[in-house]
Amino acid sequence: MILEYRIDERTDSVSVRSFLKRQGLSTHLWRRLKHQGSLFINGEVISCATLATLRTGDLLRCEIPEVSAIEPQNIPLDVRYEDAYLLVVNKPAHMLVHPIAKEQHGTLANAVAYYYETKKEPCVFHPTHRLDRNTTGLVLISKQPHIQSLLTDANGPRFHRTYLAIAHGQFAEKEGAIDLPLRRKPTSFIEQEAHADGKPALTRYRVLAETDTASLVELRPATGRTHQLRVHLAAVGHPILGDDLYGEKSPLIDRQALHAFRLDLVHPVTQETLSINAPPPEDFLRVAEYYHFSI
Repeated sequence: MILEYRIDERTDSVSVRSFLKRQGLSTHLWRRLKHQGSLFINGEVISCATLATLRTGDLLRCEIPEVSAIEPQNIPLDVRYEDAYLLVVNKPAHMLVHPIAKEQHGTLANAVAYYYETKKEPCVFHPTHRLDRNTTGLVLISKQPHIQSLLTDANGPRFHRTYLAIAHGQFAEKEGAIDLPLRRKPTSFIEQEAHADGKPALTRYRVLAETDTASLVELRPATGRTHQLRVHLAAVGHPILGDDLYGEKSPLIDRQALHAFRLDLVHPVTQETLSINAPPPEDFLRVAEYYHFSI
């Protein structure tokens, strides 16, 4: 990983460590730079242990080694946005975001690793969030770990996701919020549950269309708990169609009818406002057509 910065008057007389911290470089990355990497000011090697001070006009260059154990695989990627710092892809159904012990191949991470390799970009897979295997839609990926740090925060992510779901039944209130803490179910390694002892979780929703038996719902999670949208809708009596973990299987679709269709954020480097979209896949659209929902 190579980082370069031209110092302007706003950061004149700031130490290298302080400057890099402002750019989102974590303590872990600073230590890796200090012990394994190289740091240059105007082409001259400096020691990370020194208290070097930056001046207006200086060119700061950091070279930090990154190693990835993810095997590149030639898997098609639906790229929705890309620049030097970010990659946004539209994940299909039945695909893990990251390898697990029993499944090291066929994941989004394998596909992105191959994509970087073909472009000769020395990047490692840094997703800023994840989607369940059977949830489709947009995944935001940072090309460098310090960008990932800039997009996440102890108080919540600095980006906003909007989902479409087809849920069972009619909602009494057509717009509102589901504010229920979530925790892992004690009897399961996978399932989550709404419980007073859980971590805070908030989902805002809006009903876009409905029939006697189903609703097309827009969902905006304010937090990012595991299975949050699926558990929240099930907890209020409207499980997502096809969700066999928190509801029941459906003959209309072989997964939960949940799609992350929009991603909004302020670019962490350029400060540009971005709104990125991905239309629902064919299986979701077929269900919508069955209920005469217009998307």
